[in-house]
Amino acid sequence: MREQFANIIIDISHESVDRLFQYRIPEGLRESIQVGQQVYIPFGRGNSIRTGYVVELTDEAEYDEHKLKEIAGVVPGSVSVQSQLICLAWWMKERYGSTMNQALKTVLPVKKQVKEIPRRTIRLLADERTLKEAAEQAGRRGYKLQLRILEALKANSVIPFEAASAQLGATTASLKPLVQKGLLVLEEKQQYRNPLQAVEKGAEKQRVALNEQQRRAADEIWEDYLSGSRKTWLIHGITGSGKTEVYMELISRVLELGRQVIVLIPEISLTWQTVMRFYGRFGDRVSVLNSRMSQGERYDQYERARKGEIDIIIGPRSALFAPFAHLGMIIIDEEHENAYQSELSPRYHAREAAACRAKLCGASLILGSATPSLESYARALKGEYGLCTLNIRAKADSSLSKIEVVDLRRELTQGNRSIFSRRLKELMEERLQAKEQIMLFINRRGYANFVSCRSCGEALRCPHCDVTLTYHKNGRLMCHYCGYQVLVPKVCPSCGSPYIAPFGTGTQKIEELTREMFPAARVLRMDLDTTSKKEGHQEILSAFARGEADILIGTQMIVKGHDFPRVTLVGALAADLSLYAPDYRCGEQTFDLLVQAAGRAGRGERPGVALIQTYQPDHYAIRAAAAQDYEEFYRQEMGYRRLMEYPPAAGLLTLQLSGKDEKILEREAAALGAYLRENCRLIGPVNAPVYKVNDIYRKFLYIKGENYDILIQIRKRAEQFLKERETARSLSVQYDLT
Repeated sequence: MREQFANIIIDISHESVDRLFQYRIPEGLRESIQVGQQVYIPFGRGNSIRTGYVVELTDEAEYDEHKLKEIAGVVPGSVSVQSQLICLAWWMKERYGSTMNQALKTVLPVKKQVKEIPRRTIRLLADERTLKEAAEQAGRRGYKLQLRILEALKANSVIPFEAASAQLGATTASLKPLVQKGLLVLEEKQQYRNPLQAVEKGAEKQRVALNEQQRRAADEIWEDYLSGSRKTWLIHGITGSGKTEVYMELISRVLELGRQVIVLIPEISLTWQTVMRFYGRFGDRVSVLNSRMSQGERYDQYERARKGEIDIIIGPRSALFAPFAHLGMIIIDEEHENAYQSELSPRYHAREAAACRAKLCGASLILGSATPSLESYARALKGEYGLCTLNIRAKADSSLSKIEVVDLRRELTQGNRSIFSRRLKELMEERLQAKEQIMLFINRRGYANFVSCRSCGEALRCPHCDVTLTYHKNGRLMCHYCGYQVLVPKVCPSCGSPYIAPFGTGTQKIEELTREMFPAARVLRMDLDTTSKKEGHQEILSAFARGEADILIGTQMIVKGHDFPRVTLVGALAADLSLYAPDYRCGEQTFDLLVQAAGRAGRGERPGVALIQTYQPDHYAIRAAAAQDYEEFYRQEMGYRRLMEYPPAAGLLTLQLSGKDEKILEREAAALGAYLRENCRLIGPVNAPVYKVNDIYRKFLYIKGENYDILIQIRKRAEQFLKERETARSLSVQYDLT
């Protein structure tokens, strides 16, 4: 019988975990050893017994097999959830080129000592009439937080305190006046310690009847789940087609089998509205994560998952690493979103990491989007993923918005220099008269793009980054990369001329122009500047949902996943902005944004219109978005990707080198490029689109290839090359494989 070997990580608390140690598997243990298994091994010269985790099984010895030591035994018990996460960390290290410590810090929560806080619910005591009067009184007095709590309780008479705290900013002190008035009460929550409990009574009270398409999709995925195949599924559903209802139906079936579920949502879409839909269906089996929680709060939620007190966790990509011992399904909503790509090492994509974790624990992975990423759709067409299509809206009286395209070039030749086309102004006047709501979208915050001198033409730039400063209405210039701020100078720093002025348009300026054009309209603005405080997102969205504003102006955060039935007009003011981004995916990103924006209109009984303003009405991404034709866009975009050998037509390895010393960076990047160019197709080194950020210079090298295993080997060669060069040690290196 051929020998078998195991590659093992030793004692994860030590710094030397960045390498594997290989051991021979004794014949008597071959049936019990599996990836993720914790084992006893002799280690070091004294052969002291240590524990390690098996991350790979192989029949090929990397060293002289006669010198390899044998595994001493298997740690009793099945593969633990920690074992799975450690294996996932190893996979991330190998694929994305981080250190093992970086990967472990990503998948294992940082332990922070936190005070034990009793789990509580907020329960409504008042009847609807009393509640309405109290809400009106709270609104008149300006108690915005109390008003949001009361509005939330109108939809669900019981809500978890921790969710209200995370999403609405609720505190015990802020609830005290409402408790004293007898409107609500804070109660201790029953803890769910058994993850294998039956579905709780009443959890099905908000189950929505599925239409034929939704039912067919849920049944097809569930049949695959029960068969044990559990492949990855892509649900391609138009905006408003009811993908969330399909998710909840599948979640309900998974819970009935005693297993747990992770739901990933882009942070930008993690609204109270979304959370309460899940809570209304499954009660306090649901927990929520978001980026504005403290480390202690996040660790507390991970502990609840580990102890089996919850069965569903909803959150951004970090929720993927919730320590569920009985994980049965992972759902990634809006799977095309860039928010699922980590910007820190390891630069993992949640979609790929989720597929690895699902495989480790025998779970299903479900992806959903109205505009799937080309990577996912290509795999679905090849049969690597299952594909379910939802092409009708779930609400019987709802239909896709009508989309109109306005050529801004023609507006300019006809004398209209405003950011508002004549057609958009006309539609806005109609909607305001009809008491309907409007959303205006421009993917640029601030008042103006930059400030420039009219005499010498010099633009004011950030001293720490290779970008111009953005002008804000408060008279300050801000760098949106490093946060540098300065007052607008009275004279040009270059030539001393007093003729300096802002150019371009941002959300602040759109707000000002809108108020001037429609003085009677109530206007809200939503961007990073207005949502910086903890409850900022929810405060604005709740006010708009209550009808306290007629027009909502914002960046891309307003067009993702929100459902406002009274919105009948969406205006994309400058659809071309994302087309000019220095990224091969700019066409895809433009198409996604426009289709998602159009999907916000007409979600109720009233028909909707989306208006796209553009200088390039004939661009294929604009045309396909106007027709809401994903297949046509995919066909055109994939043609360009094949021609240029970009993902998913080919693999792309990106190496980013950065450092404070520009000369060292240039020298080492050139040396690495010369070394790698002998054996691969390499582009670069080239300056990053933003060359300097916070006084750090950055260069990129791009390597294309059809075989991902070869790209990983090239990355390892690059790592070894840089490790052997003394001067390269001052540089930071990141790897991105797509």
